[in-house]
Amino acid sequence: MFSLQDLLGQEKGSEAVEQISRNVGADHSSVNSAIQLALPVLINGLAKNASTPEGAQSLDRALEQDHNGSILNNLGGLGDMIFGGSGAPSQQVPKQANAGGILGHIFGNNQGQVAQQISKNSSLDIGQISQILMFLAPIVMGYLGRRKQEEHLDPGGLSGYLGEQQQQIQNSPQGGLLGNLFDRDGDGSSMDDIASMAMNYINRR
Repeated sequence: MFSLQDLLGQEKGSEAVEQISRNVGADHSSVNSAIQLALPVLINGLAKNASTPEGAQSLDRALEQDHNGSILNNLGGLGDMIFGGSGAPSQQVPKQANAGGILGHIFGNNQGQVAQQISKNSSLDIGQISQILMFLAPIVMGYLGRRKQEEHLDPGGLSGYLGEQQQQIQNSPQGGLLGNLFDRDGDGSSMDDIASMAMNYINRR
Protein backbone atom coordinates (compact mmCIF):
# COMPACT_ATOMS: atom_id res chain seq x y z
CA MET A 1 0.00 0.00 0.00
CA PHE A 2 2.82 2.37 -0.92
CA SER A 3 1.20 4.14 -3.88
CA LEU A 4 -2.17 5.76 -4.48
CA GLN A 5 -2.79 3.17 -7.17
CA ASP A 6 -2.39 0.46 -4.51
CA LEU A 7 -4.66 2.38 -2.15
CA LEU A 8 -7.44 3.49 -4.49
CA GLY A 9 -7.10 1.29 -7.57
CA GLN A 10 -5.38 2.15 -10.83
CA GLU A 11 -7.95 4.62 -12.20
CA LYS A 12 -8.69 6.61 -9.04
CA GLY A 13 -5.06 6.47 -7.91
CA SER A 14 -3.84 7.91 -11.19
CA GLU A 15 -6.56 10.58 -11.05
CA ALA A 16 -5.41 11.57 -7.57
CA VAL A 17 -1.75 11.75 -8.61
CA GLU A 18 -2.66 13.92 -11.58
CA GLN A 19 -4.72 16.24 -9.37
CA ILE A 20 -1.89 16.55 -6.83
CA SER A 21 0.69 17.14 -9.59
CA ARG A 22 -1.34 20.04 -11.00
CA ASN A 23 -1.73 21.65 -7.60
CA VAL A 24 1.90 21.16 -6.58
CA GLY A 25 3.24 22.32 -9.94
CA ALA A 26 5.56 19.35 -10.45
CA ASP A 27 5.76 16.54 -12.97
CA HIS A 28 3.79 13.34 -12.51
CA SER A 29 6.86 11.13 -11.99
CA SER A 30 8.40 13.29 -9.24
CA VAL A 31 5.08 13.58 -7.40
CA ASN A 32 4.40 9.85 -7.66
CA SER A 33 7.86 9.07 -6.26
CA ALA A 34 7.32 11.48 -3.36
CA ILE A 35 3.92 9.94 -2.64
CA GLN A 36 5.55 6.51 -2.43
CA LEU A 37 7.83 7.90 0.28
CA ALA A 38 5.10 9.83 2.11
CA LEU A 39 2.36 7.19 2.24
CA PRO A 40 4.37 4.73 4.38
CA VAL A 41 5.18 7.53 6.82
CA LEU A 42 1.48 8.38 7.20
CA ILE A 43 0.51 4.73 7.63
CA ASN A 44 3.34 4.17 10.11
CA GLY A 45 2.25 7.19 12.14
CA LEU A 46 -1.38 6.04 12.21
CA ALA A 47 -0.32 2.52 13.18
CA LYS A 48 1.79 3.84 16.04
CA ASN A 49 -1.08 6.00 17.29
CA ALA A 50 -3.53 3.09 17.05
CA SER A 51 -1.22 0.62 18.80
CA THR A 52 -2.77 1.41 22.20
CA PRO A 53 -6.45 0.77 23.04
CA GLU A 54 -7.00 4.49 23.64
CA GLY A 55 -5.38 5.43 20.33
CA ALA A 56 -7.36 2.82 18.41
CA GLN A 57 -10.62 4.04 19.95
CA SER A 58 -9.74 7.64 19.09
CA LEU A 59 -9.07 6.71 15.46
CA ASP A 60 -12.27 4.66 15.32
CA ARG A 61 -14.31 7.64 16.58
CA ALA A 62 -12.67 9.99 14.06
CA LEU A 63 -13.47 7.62 11.19
CA GLU A 64 -17.01 7.08 12.42
CA GLN A 65 -17.78 10.79 12.79
CA ASP A 66 -15.83 12.51 10.03
CA HIS A 67 -14.32 10.10 7.50
CA ASN A 68 -16.84 7.86 5.76
CA GLY A 69 -14.88 7.65 2.50
CA SER A 70 -17.13 10.02 0.53
CA ILE A 71 -14.16 12.35 -0.03
CA LEU A 72 -12.74 9.75 -2.42
CA ASN A 73 -15.65 10.44 -4.76
CA ASN A 74 -14.58 14.07 -5.19
CA LEU A 75 -10.86 13.90 -5.88
CA GLY A 76 -11.15 16.64 -8.50
CA GLY A 77 -12.34 19.11 -5.89
CA LEU A 78 -9.99 17.98 -3.14
CA GLY A 79 -7.60 20.92 -3.48
CA ASP A 80 -10.38 23.47 -2.99
CA MET A 81 -11.75 21.49 -0.04
CA ILE A 82 -8.37 21.35 1.71
CA PHE A 83 -7.11 24.84 1.00
CA GLY A 84 -10.45 26.59 0.84
CA GLY A 85 -10.00 27.70 -2.75
CA SER A 86 -8.86 31.21 -1.81
CA GLY A 87 -6.99 30.27 1.35
CA ALA A 88 -9.88 29.94 3.78
CA PRO A 89 -8.89 29.37 7.42
CA SER A 90 -8.92 25.81 8.63
CA GLN A 91 -12.13 26.17 10.66
CA GLN A 92 -14.02 26.68 7.39
CA VAL A 93 -12.68 23.46 5.88
CA PRO A 94 -14.90 20.36 6.22
CA LYS A 95 -13.58 18.00 8.89
CA GLN A 96 -13.07 15.22 6.37
CA ALA A 97 -10.68 17.51 4.48
CA ASN A 98 -9.02 19.18 7.49
CA ALA A 99 -5.56 17.97 6.51
CA GLY A 100 -3.74 20.20 8.98
CA GLY A 101 -5.71 18.74 11.88
CA ILE A 102 -5.19 15.18 10.67
CA LEU A 103 -1.44 15.64 10.26
CA GLY A 104 -1.19 17.29 13.66
CA HIS A 105 -2.81 14.26 15.29
CA ILE A 106 -0.58 11.82 13.40
CA PHE A 107 2.80 13.54 13.70
CA GLY A 108 2.49 16.09 16.51
CA ASN A 109 5.68 18.14 16.82
CA ASN A 110 7.46 15.90 14.29
CA GLN A 111 5.65 17.48 11.33
CA GLY A 112 8.56 19.61 10.18
CA GLN A 113 11.02 16.72 10.50
CA VAL A 114 8.75 14.44 8.46
CA ALA A 115 8.38 16.93 5.59
CA GLN A 116 12.10 17.71 5.64
CA GLN A 117 13.16 14.05 5.58
CA ILE A 118 10.85 13.21 2.66
CA SER A 119 12.05 16.30 0.78
CA LYS A 120 15.70 15.28 1.25
CA ASN A 121 14.99 11.93 -0.36
CA SER A 122 12.93 13.27 -3.25
CA SER A 123 13.37 15.83 -6.02
CA LEU A 124 10.77 18.19 -4.52
CA ASP A 125 11.24 21.00 -2.02
CA ILE A 126 9.74 21.06 1.45
CA GLY A 127 6.85 23.31 0.41
CA GLN A 128 5.81 20.89 -2.32
CA ILE A 129 6.15 17.90 0.02
CA SER A 130 4.00 19.72 2.59
CA GLN A 131 1.31 20.20 -0.04
CA ILE A 132 1.48 16.53 -0.99
CA LEU A 133 1.07 15.49 2.64
CA MET A 134 -1.93 17.82 2.92
CA PHE A 135 -3.56 15.95 0.03
CA LEU A 136 -2.63 12.48 1.27
CA ALA A 137 -3.91 12.89 4.84
CA PRO A 138 -7.67 13.09 4.03
CA ILE A 139 -7.28 10.49 1.26
CA VAL A 140 -5.77 7.97 3.71
CA MET A 141 -8.42 8.73 6.35
CA GLY A 142 -11.16 8.39 3.73
CA TYR A 143 -9.71 5.06 2.64
CA LEU A 144 -9.60 3.80 6.23
CA GLY A 145 -13.15 5.02 6.85
CA ARG A 146 -14.42 3.17 3.80
CA ARG A 147 -12.52 0.02 4.77
CA LYS A 148 -13.94 0.23 8.31
CA GLN A 149 -17.47 0.33 6.91
CA GLU A 150 -17.00 -2.40 4.31
CA GLU A 151 -15.24 -4.82 6.66
CA HIS A 152 -17.09 -3.75 9.84
CA LEU A 153 -13.83 -3.08 11.65
CA ASP A 154 -13.90 -2.18 15.33
CA PRO A 155 -11.00 -0.40 17.10
CA GLY A 156 -9.13 -3.68 17.49
CA GLY A 157 -9.64 -4.51 13.83
CA LEU A 158 -8.32 -1.12 12.77
CA SER A 159 -5.29 -1.50 15.01
CA GLY A 160 -4.60 -4.97 13.63
CA TYR A 161 -4.93 -3.86 10.02
CA LEU A 162 -2.61 -0.88 10.49
CA GLY A 163 -0.16 -3.08 12.38
CA GLU A 164 0.01 -5.43 9.39
CA GLN A 165 0.69 -2.50 7.08
CA GLN A 166 3.35 -1.19 9.47
CA GLN A 167 5.10 -4.56 9.40
CA GLN A 168 5.21 -4.45 5.60
CA ILE A 169 6.65 -0.94 5.73
CA GLN A 170 9.38 -2.00 8.16
CA ASN A 171 10.38 -4.76 5.74
CA SER A 172 10.49 -2.38 2.76
CA PRO A 173 13.17 0.08 1.57
CA GLN A 174 10.96 2.96 2.72
CA GLY A 175 10.95 1.55 6.23
CA GLY A 176 14.72 1.57 6.46
CA LEU A 177 14.84 5.11 5.11
CA LEU A 178 12.16 6.76 7.24
CA GLY A 179 11.43 4.42 10.13
CA ASN A 180 13.58 6.31 12.63
CA LEU A 181 11.51 9.48 12.32
CA PHE A 182 9.13 8.33 15.02
CA ASP A 183 11.88 7.41 17.45
CA ARG A 184 13.00 11.03 17.78
CA ASP A 185 11.92 13.41 20.48
CA GLY A 186 9.24 15.83 19.34
CA ASP A 187 11.19 19.06 19.49
CA GLY A 188 9.64 20.91 16.55
CA SER A 189 8.09 24.33 16.92
CA SER A 190 4.55 25.40 16.07
CA MET A 191 6.01 27.22 13.06
CA ASP A 192 7.04 23.88 11.56
CA ASP A 193 3.53 22.54 11.03
CA ILE A 194 2.89 21.15 7.57
CA ALA A 195 -0.20 23.27 6.92
CA SER A 196 1.78 26.49 7.42
CA MET A 197 4.60 25.29 5.18
CA ALA A 198 2.14 24.30 2.46
CA MET A 199 0.34 27.66 2.59
CA ASN A 200 3.65 29.55 2.51
CA TYR A 201 4.59 27.61 -0.62
CA ILE A 202 1.24 28.37 -2.28
CA ASN A 203 1.53 32.07 -1.45
CA ARG A 204 5.01 32.23 -3.03
CA ARG A 205 3.83 30.79 -6.37
